[in-house]
Amino acid sequence: MFFRNLTLFRFPTSLDLEGLEDALATHPLKPVGPLELSSRGFVPALGRDSEAFCHRIGDAAWVAVGGEDRLLPAAVVNDMLARKLDEAEEREGRRPGGRARKRMKDELVHELLPRAFVRPSRTDALLDLKHGLCIVDTSSRKNAEAVVSALRQALGSFPALPANAEVAPRSVLTGWIAGEPLPEGLSLGEECELKDGNDTGAIVKCQRQDLGSEEITRHLEAGKQVTRLALVLDDHVSFVLGEDLVVRKLKFLDGAVDQLEGTDRDDLRAELDARFALMSAEVRRLFEILEPALKLSRVDA
Repeated sequence: MFFRNLTLFRFPTSLDLEGLEDALATHPLKPVGPLELSSRGFVPALGRDSEAFCHRIGDAAWVAVGGEDRLLPAAVVNDMLARKLDEAEEREGRRPGGRARKRMKDELVHELLPRAFVRPSRTDALLDLKHGLCIVDTSSRKNAEAVVSALRQALGSFPALPANAEVAPRSVLTGWIAGEPLPEGLSLGEECELKDGNDTGAIVKCQRQDLGSEEITRHLEAGKQVTRLALVLDDHVSFVLGEDLVVRKLKFLDGAVDQLEGTDRDDLRAELDARFALMSAEVRRLFEILEPALKLSRVDA
């Protein structure tokens, strides 16, 4: 259940979330109705065999927003609409007007929706109560905002804002790759993205590349700046940090996963507990390094 992407929001550390479980329980995922396009709600963090919507270990809480979406491709609707328009034109001797076409399309959607396939989805989030962090497992700002919105609806008030840096992240990332000291615990990976400073010129993407090579140096000398940079934390976690402050391609390395060797693999609950505890500790360590390096803003109560 390790997260693969981290989109960060900050909320006041003074926020009282003791009633989180009860709040989530009043907003569960409901099956999408026959005439609905989608449905959203909270699902048990540990899966179907669990009843608790919030799983908490210490100051870390794990929540999940589930979804059901009816798949009704526009191409299918448009094709059937075209046929009905042809039939109407042949029958009436003229092509239906705009209002009639809209009405016919609405009727088609109403007819097709109950027969459309339903696609389930799930987006997990970690709430770090100590640091006032809501960390959503997605690289999509839209999906992350949807999770925060669901929390806000369930709690009545959830003053969370996207993580914001008081310095330009690309200048920090560029400095690291240009030879400035990295924060203790961080080392360079083998991937980066560089862009011309005016954002309208060349974009260079490097993978499996020595980031200290002359090739990279020449790009920097030409004025390009780093907008995404692969990093490694304590030989435990590798990831790509973007100037949008989204952490992508999060991967837990052997140095971290080895800590799970003592877990009872026959006890699913125990293994999930161990993985969640490990992940929350590593993510918290990462944030504690990035916060001063990027001067991440706090959210006041």
